[in-house]
Amino acid sequence: MRRLRPLLFWTHLMAGLLSGVVVLIMSVTGVLLTYQKQMTLWADLRGVQAGPPTPGATRLSADSLLRLVASRESKTPTTVVWRQGAAMPVEVQFGRAGRQYLNAYTGTVVGTGSASMRKLFSVATDWHRWLATSDESRKTGRLVTGWSNLAFLVLVLTGIVLWWPRVVKWSALRQVLWFRRGLSPKARDFNWHNVIGIWSAIPLAIIVASAAVISFPWASDLVYRAVGDTPPARAPEGAPVGGAAAGRPALGTEGGAVVPLVGDVAALATERMPDWRTVSLAWPKNAEAPLVYTLDRGMGGEPHKRATLTVSRTGEPAKWQPFSSQSEGRRARSIMRFAHTGEVLGFWGQTLAGLVSLGAAVLVYTGLYLSLRRFLAWRRRANTVPAATTA
Repeated sequence: MRRLRPLLFWTHLMAGLLSGVVVLIMSVTGVLLTYQKQMTLWADLRGVQAGPPTPGATRLSADSLLRLVASRESKTPTTVVWRQGAAMPVEVQFGRAGRQYLNAYTGTVVGTGSASMRKLFSVATDWHRWLATSDESRKTGRLVTGWSNLAFLVLVLTGIVLWWPRVVKWSALRQVLWFRRGLSPKARDFNWHNVIGIWSAIPLAIIVASAAVISFPWASDLVYRAVGDTPPARAPEGAPVGGAAAGRPALGTEGGAVVPLVGDVAALATERMPDWRTVSLAWPKNAEAPLVYTLDRGMGGEPHKRATLTVSRTGEPAKWQPFSSQSEGRRARSIMRFAHTGEVLGFWGQTLAGLVSLGAAVLVYTGLYLSLRRFLAWRRRANTVPAATTA
């Protein structure tokens, strides 16, 4: 252990110096993105009046609602979202072209979303994922954040070992388990670095490891193989990806006729998932394509609370696919994806992830300052020795 500890220390130090600035950026932006979904929806619906116009009014069927949209829009929708609640509007998304919130009873447009809130989170996401690079440079930015994230994982794992006191006594553990007052700046940074590091080590390791699964295909494949599953095939690099309106007909039309949709979406959802919160319909590619609904009884980032319902246009029985019906590899991959944001555990998981991201920012700050002080002390010693020898 005496020989291993110096090796781990220098590995920890070098990984921190190489990745510190990038990790700091990802940590700060991670804090900003903690409640992205909740804040965006709040900003979108703030001041929106979408309740029934008169007592006892009934909602429009999906067919009637989308026919109204088709009569006034030329843009092609990508997704339609119904939310539980008598006063909740229906959201019609148009990919990058924006969205509209419709009164479910009248079909009138009651909102188009908060452009400023979405811009804020878009900028934070750009920095978090690829350091605000654009176009072709994003591939490089993504590699930098991905490898910096792996270096951060090394920091977390080596930090756990380095934190452990050489002599395991309560008096020694107490020094690094909680914040202490009245310390010099150097001792304070060391204390903060240790305390925050040990209390956040486990959730931080999960968040950082799950980020690798998002950043690198080989890490994603590793999740599948770890549970004995075969990774899914990927499209060749550079192959076109279906975008917002790729391969889809113009809004509400298929050869001039309105694309038929299921009328009572709420009843359809309630039959399968009584406690549903949202139902999302992916706009079909043509009049024969099945209708694919995603039912969610969670907050949007809890894959175990989602299910897919596929309704055939040919009269075949509907296909119901809850989370439990997926392969082990796909379930594990989905959990890892939302473990990164903490959403897999709902609101409290998000909160924990946000606090840990804030702690990570402090860890980087204190770590860099401790390294700088170590370097300055080394320079002073190096300058002192020649002077003493000359004298």
